[in-house]
Amino acid sequence: MSYKRPNRIEIGHGSGGLLSRELIEGVILPGIGGNEYLDSLDDGAVFDCPANRLAFTTDSYVVKPLTFPGGDIGKLAICGTINDLASMGAVPLFLSLSLIIEAGLEISILERILDSIKTLTDSSGIQIVTGDTKVVSAGECDQLFINTGGVGAVQPRADLSKERIRAGDLVIINGSIAEHGMAVMSVREDLGLQANKLVSDCAPLSDLVGEVIEVAGDGVKVMRDPTRGGLATTLNELVGQSRMIEVWEDKIPLAQPVNAICELLGFDPLYVANEGKMVFIVEPGKGETVLKTLKNHRLGKDAAIIGEVKEGEESLVYLKTIIGGERILDRLTGSQLPRIC
Repeated sequence: MSYKRPNRIEIGHGSGGLLSRELIEGVILPGIGGNEYLDSLDDGAVFDCPANRLAFTTDSYVVKPLTFPGGDIGKLAICGTINDLASMGAVPLFLSLSLIIEAGLEISILERILDSIKTLTDSSGIQIVTGDTKVVSAGECDQLFINTGGVGAVQPRADLSKERIRAGDLVIINGSIAEHGMAVMSVREDLGLQANKLVSDCAPLSDLVGEVIEVAGDGVKVMRDPTRGGLATTLNELVGQSRMIEVWEDKIPLAQPVNAICELLGFDPLYVANEGKMVFIVEPGKGETVLKTLKNHRLGKDAAIIGEVKEGEESLVYLKTIIGGERILDRLTGSQLPRIC
């Protein structure tokens, strides 16, 4: 059955009736690409699991604006879900995709976002197997919100737990920080001259993480993707009782345009969100191996060892500054950059 393509989302597209069918079968399914799970239009998906250990994650995406240098809300949703699974040592397999759409959204905007989703899922080998669509009245959401769920198979050599962190372990990141948050801010605030130099780092990291686990195995103690709250907040989530993490300011990769905008606007890049970065805590003997593996990957060419776990009487993260001083890095308090993911 063929459907007439609408120009804008109407409140009736969320009714569950004919207009809903037209939106799903005429716009959404062609946009993300059908498969054996989606084509049945069931309320869920039944699939075989090729692993004894599974990882599961869920997240919601409300970024403003919907499109930014280096990506859009669709790419962000898929990359974010893939990276959450990757941080648990899992190979992403299946996703759910739920859309909450504001009445009045142009169909052409939705189609561009769906195309981003399809491009990324096709290239990543991950399947969207179920989903949902809701339409709300104008003013009840800001154009488009996305919720995802993800299932992945945990790699046999992955043994990840922050309880395994010990003094002497190294802190490694795969590249320059703060790029996503500043790219979103550049278009939201129309910063002009510097804005065209800022591009989000939004990218799927499952291949990169897989290569690291392959060469380092259980030498990788834990991984985290430093999204909201940035690098400093993520490291605070990893310190445990009687442990400290010392971070070396002169080793942290930071692109000059990003640093310039942070200084101009008064943001600390250590607390700005990333969407294509992974922090690895690695045993000392595997540090150089992991670093070399990262640098040989296109998403890790600027990787660096940026710190070390220390014994301590209290749990904290501190920065060894370029000028030789020390500064405690607490968790982010409040919201430095609202709605960046």
